[in-house]
Amino acid sequence: MDRIKIMGGKSLRGSIQASGSKNAALPILVASLLTEEKCFFDRVPNLQDIRTIIKLLSHLGVKVTSNLQENWAELCAKDVQNFEAPYDLVRTMRASVWVLGPLVARFGQAKVSLPGGCAIGARPINFHLMGLEKLGAQIQLENGYVIASAKKLRGNRIAFEFPSVGATENIMMAAVLAEGESILENCAKEPEVIDLAQALRAMGAHIEGEGTEVIRIQGRPQLKGCRYSIMGDRIEASTFLAAAFATGGCVRVEGLPSFAVESVLAKFEEAGAAVVRGARFVELEAKARPKSTDVTTLPFPGFPTDMQAQFMAVMAVAEGTSLITETIFENRFMHVPELDRLGADITVKGNTAVVRGKESLKGAPLMATDLRASASLILGGLCAQGETIVNRIYHLDRGYEKMEEKLRLLGADIVRLRQEEV
Repeated sequence: MDRIKIMGGKSLRGSIQASGSKNAALPILVASLLTEEKCFFDRVPNLQDIRTIIKLLSHLGVKVTSNLQENWAELCAKDVQNFEAPYDLVRTMRASVWVLGPLVARFGQAKVSLPGGCAIGARPINFHLMGLEKLGAQIQLENGYVIASAKKLRGNRIAFEFPSVGATENIMMAAVLAEGESILENCAKEPEVIDLAQALRAMGAHIEGEGTEVIRIQGRPQLKGCRYSIMGDRIEASTFLAAAFATGGCVRVEGLPSFAVESVLAKFEEAGAAVVRGARFVELEAKARPKSTDVTTLPFPGFPTDMQAQFMAVMAVAEGTSLITETIFENRFMHVPELDRLGADITVKGNTAVVRGKESLKGAPLMATDLRASASLILGGLCAQGETIVNRIYHLDRGYEKMEEKLRLLGADIVRLRQEEV
């Protein structure tokens, strides 16, 4: 099992290009199920989760031609005849449940295993199922599988109890082939939802209102193929900016609009960083040691839960005491004991972490527990004195493309130890 070795204490400086967004690419690749024509996507990130969703789509009968080293994929779902997403393929990634809506919408049937993924909370799919039922699907749960069927989905008004990104996207994909108009209320506003809507529109879907609480969709009898470029990854970009701040450096990330990371930039500025916003870039310079700043995670446009762990790593070396409150997932502080191994002073009280900043951390062996926790441990190692070894980095590879290579370009002393080298 690969590890990451870091010799900390170096300031990060330079410019990098943002990878394509994993959280945007996953549903957009799945959307290829909605048409029998070819869909070509570029800026597809070379990540384990992307390889998993491609494997699942291939299992369903989608013809996939891809070169993830060059970040493109072409998919054609003309000959899909298998409508079951089995446990062995779904258990490693919750995003697999996105095939449910497109399969039912286009083929009238789907059998999808209940999902797996990171151990950061229950994350039930009841909002997905409620939305499909509102569109006229019959839903059964049998032996760990969701079995859905419908002769024809019909548009309806659907109000989500919570602005779930996954449910919003799944029901959007189902509604584009439903008969009549669908009005989705209390929708997620995340940039990835906007990107999916734009991709669906490129396929001929009639959608308006993405990025707001209400999305209106006029169903179409069929969609067409498309060429579409995935948006930049706002969480990856924010993570590299956090690394610059924690190490007292200056980093520019190209390839995404600043609005996508505005809530994170605002908190960095509150903590004392100098931020430059561009149409297609963001830049952060650490003028001094970070100042303690409180954060509460919220749905977009609030502070993203996917940046909570990385921000905590910055606050671990900040001046003063900060409070970090997690409101999205109930089990997302598993990185705290590992950061404490570096000498951080963090105490968890319910859904709030009290972070008492230290002037410096010291390297130590660490164990990653989930995707974003992995990134926080990398950040902790970068600003710690001495050697840090981060184990179980397969979590990291699910969401960050060549992270250690990009960090080296910025001046970090970081290497991947392959399994045979350990």
